[in-house]
Amino acid sequence: MLTLKMLRDDPEKVIAKLTIKNFDAREIVERVLELDTRRRALQTESDAILSQQRVKAGEIGKLMKQGLKAEAEAAKAEVAEMKARSGRLLEESDEVTRELDAKIVLLPNIPCDLVPEGKGAEDNLVVKMGGPEVNLPENALPHWELCKKYDIIDFDLGVKITGAGFPVYKGKGAKLQRALINFFLDVNTADGYKEVEPPVMVNAASGFGTGQLPDKEGQMYHANLDDFYMVPTAEVPVTNIFRDVILQNDELPQALTAYTPCFRREAGSYGKDVRGLNRLHQFDKVEIVRVEKPENSYAALDAMVAHVEDIVNKLGLRYRILRLCGGDMSFTSAITYDFELWSAAQGRWLEISSVSNFETYQANRLHLRYRDENGKPQLCHTLNGSSLALPRVVAALLEDNQTEDGIIIPEVLRPYTGFDRID
Repeated sequence: MLTLKMLRDDPEKVIAKLTIKNFDAREIVERVLELDTRRRALQTESDAILSQQRVKAGEIGKLMKQGLKAEAEAAKAEVAEMKARSGRLLEESDEVTRELDAKIVLLPNIPCDLVPEGKGAEDNLVVKMGGPEVNLPENALPHWELCKKYDIIDFDLGVKITGAGFPVYKGKGAKLQRALINFFLDVNTADGYKEVEPPVMVNAASGFGTGQLPDKEGQMYHANLDDFYMVPTAEVPVTNIFRDVILQNDELPQALTAYTPCFRREAGSYGKDVRGLNRLHQFDKVEIVRVEKPENSYAALDAMVAHVEDIVNKLGLRYRILRLCGGDMSFTSAITYDFELWSAAQGRWLEISSVSNFETYQANRLHLRYRDENGKPQLCHTLNGSSLALPRVVAALLEDNQTEDGIIIPEVLRPYTGFDRID
């Protein structure tokens, strides 16, 4: 969440910046500042009363020793009144703090200066395109028909077992899925990311720490009895490894990678864009997460974008990189780059990765800090990216590599699959 210092120092800048995200922040910002002023005033008054109370309590013993019982009793009554008044101030302060905390989390992260203005996806900025041109045969099929033709992914069986959006991977389809996961993890670890295997259920504190709660609870699967949430991305459990942690100066940067299944309700999704692997409720994804000093985080972001681009190039797929406009960014991000693959059979771009810098937004929620050169605790910057989300990678891979004789497996994956084509 945004820091109170940021809001106090330049509220008009915060309000203006958030208009880039198409968010009218004035009412919330003004209310937060009112509550903050009141809370600090209550604290000042409470401190003054406690100071007076200590002085008056010290007088009681002296009065008793002097035999001034009536004066001592009067002093005791004053102390009792001070305690009662202090209690009332504490109750009001707690109430004000609860409202302040509830209000400030409603403010999204401020976009950085590189973020273009815009209402939605049509205003995103294409910063790069790459990969080979795709020339498909005239009878080319979309991936859901290829999956049925070669019996590698069964969508109907998934509906029977669970429901729509929960496919069953079979034979070479299952092996391809496992091959991609292992390939992505190997590339990540070779680039210095430490592999971890986190839980795929998290508590509410973890969801709050990375910003899924209270913003996206409607998109997550919730185990009500235990109050656990199925992870929508490995970003949540991996970043929460650092919740309530103060890192030493020489412990940064931190770079982690993890594979998890991901679970998203995708409420409201419908139409042609949800066919096949285009939009699922359960899917596999490999994630990279970094914790950085603020002065290094944008160099780290550039390195993460280059890292994901290298993976896509290794797969030999046509891609483009977008810098998201304010209106298409997530609630928590300061800047996001999306990677999309060209699906020639569908004639559309498929998102496969988002790489984001959250600056101090998540760290403030997580209480994630490091000690600077002077030993003073400072908020870290957090970053994460998909490297990669599998479903649409598989969709583009199947569609773009189809031939009359089957689907050609990219050479880089063959040591992992053990076969060079699906036929």
